[in-house]
Amino acid sequence: MTSTTSNNDTVLWELREPGIALLTLNRPERLNAWNGQLAARYFELLDRAAGDPAVKVIVVTGAGRGFCAGADMDALQDIGAGGPANVEGAAGGRDQWFTTTIPKPVIAAVNGACAGIGMVQALMCDIRFAAAGAKFTTAFSRRGLIAEYGISWILPRLIGTARSLDLLMSGRVFLAEEAAAMGLVNEVIAPEQLVDRALDYAADLAANASPTSMAVMKAQVYGDHTRSLEASSADAVSLMKASLRRPDFIEGVASFLEKRPPRFAALD
Repeated sequence: MTSTTSNNDTVLWELREPGIALLTLNRPERLNAWNGQLAARYFELLDRAAGDPAVKVIVVTGAGRGFCAGADMDALQDIGAGGPANVEGAAGGRDQWFTTTIPKPVIAAVNGACAGIGMVQALMCDIRFAAAGAKFTTAFSRRGLIAEYGISWILPRLIGTARSLDLLMSGRVFLAEEAAAMGLVNEVIAPEQLVDRALDYAADLAANASPTSMAVMKAQVYGDHTRSLEASSADAVSLMKASLRRPDFIEGVASFLEKRPPRFAALD
């Protein structure tokens, strides 16, 4: 295990075998409330993980009792009192959908309160595990805000229009179990087992799935949201032909026939 040293410890980094970057939002005294410093560090570490050939999968969780309880209320109070509405600064100067462009799987281990922009970030991850009883809320309507940072794009694609409008308009609190029933999270886990479950899942991907295949599939899934079936199918044929010419295809078949773990190359 290795960790970075930085003056900004609002997000922690650990490199776990066999190629997992564990990012921990680290403002536990504020339930990891989102502010500009945390955002900047989070996206800095996502960049680092994306460019590090030793990293195959990324897991994101929160320190303490919360995943991310939304925007830091001090910043919101300042804006409400007439201070500058520095939306880009609060977001870390990056688009919140940046996570979907990372060419590696990003797994959220939602350990507790997940609200507002914290929920946006969880939804921008590719796969979500949640602790039993974890509380979710969009919250925006109850703060006089709108569906922020692309949540109106991602949420209906996960759970449908009617459920999305319920969660957005009501801003009601719902639990991990309801989130799983709606398809918002993949699995609900006992709190004490959550991070281990996410790491085990990540380890399976890191050990057995081609990094290049996962990168191409992720780009297909997000890119095909706005394309026709005909265009998506035509693109898939082209991508499939390219995959048949890569060493990973030869290795994938050979490892299966030889009944051994595959030895895929790192992502270019």
